[in-house]
Amino acid sequence: MKRGLVFAICSLFVVSVIVFPITALAQDDIVTVLGVWGGHELEVFQEVTKAFTEKTGIKVQFEGTRDLPTVLQTRLAAGNPPDIAAISGPGALKQYADQDALVDLSEVFDMNTITESLNPTWIELGSYDGGFYGLMFAADIKSLVWYRPDQFAAKGYEVPTTWDEMEALMDKMVANGHTPWAVGLESGAASGWPATDWIEDILLRTAGPEVYDQWVDHTIPWTDPRIKEAFEIFGTIVRNSDYVYGGPVTVLSTNFGDSVNELFTDPPRAYMHRQASFITSFIRDANPDVVIGKDVSFFSFPSIKPEHGNPMLGAGDMLAQFNRTSAADEFMRFMASADAQEIWVGSLGKLGTNSKIDPAVYPDDLTREMAAALNDADVFRFDGSDSMPAAVGSGAFWEGTLMYVGGDDLDDVLEYIETVASESY
Repeated sequence: MKRGLVFAICSLFVVSVIVFPITALAQDDIVTVLGVWGGHELEVFQEVTKAFTEKTGIKVQFEGTRDLPTVLQTRLAAGNPPDIAAISGPGALKQYADQDALVDLSEVFDMNTITESLNPTWIELGSYDGGFYGLMFAADIKSLVWYRPDQFAAKGYEVPTTWDEMEALMDKMVANGHTPWAVGLESGAASGWPATDWIEDILLRTAGPEVYDQWVDHTIPWTDPRIKEAFEIFGTIVRNSDYVYGGPVTVLSTNFGDSVNELFTDPPRAYMHRQASFITSFIRDANPDVVIGKDVSFFSFPSIKPEHGNPMLGAGDMLAQFNRTSAADEFMRFMASADAQEIWVGSLGKLGTNSKIDPAVYPDDLTREMAAALNDADVFRFDGSDSMPAAVGSGAFWEGTLMYVGGDDLDDVLEYIETVASESY
């Protein structure tokens, strides 16, 4: 959900958008939705709600907010939650489920039917303590490295499949006078989240998914040597001015969506960019002549320790239901459908979770490849910071990465995050 937060912060945001008038309507004729979407994402969501209304006759009232956790918690305390809310991920889901605030979606869906169209991974991510509470209706792959095939070919660079090969490639680029990476961590109030993605990908490949899960659940501390190792590998790149364009100062001050543009200068200022599948929309906006899949492509973030393979990290858009009404039930069933997801992913470059989506709705072959890879993944882990309590995941973790890139001692950074985590779990 990070990208949704970024859009909310970076775009002119409509604080409250009424999609349809609500006067003189019974509750069964309307569904209320709370979310962070703004700008183009909000426009596409309105297309989805229009299709829903045309199909069911049920109207949709959308309320947008920059601070969804605070607004939602306030409304829960007042006994006036929205019917549906776009929550940040499994961490938020567990929080609201522990408050007995969520509708068990196994009572809303025909589970035999939905398991035919949703990969078990998506059911698992939305499940907690014996209930099914979160519908993941779109996703992003994060374990991707973007590059220009023509530039690699011209310079004799080969795509790495292991970390040893990646390190050799970086050193070769530096020896040739080239900069391997373009990285940007600035994202307004959400600055730092791109760094957490790096660390999560590295941890999955150095310690494995079981340790990753323990870290997310805080059954091991942030000062654990395996967590420190993941930070250090990240630091060898972003704290090294030879490896990253502009050095740490530029990394900290460059917006994440702008940093990929260093690949498209002439000559390129950098040759690789690690970012999620949604970066294609930023590339298109800033470089309209670039053909996705031809002028720019991706390879998987390389494996580091062979025993842990090459797991997939991702995130996505998750909906939770707070009121049991027939209108809310119908809306959740619609959002799980291929019809709804085809509208959402076709315009946003996201990847649908419904396996029955027509691949033709994706904007290019490369996105179709990513969608197939996502739904076929053997090991998938949801974004760690989105799965943690907000004070940790979108607080101390984001902040801690900025401190580390800025030159702070790593042990001090990890001890700081651990202090916040100990108070938050």
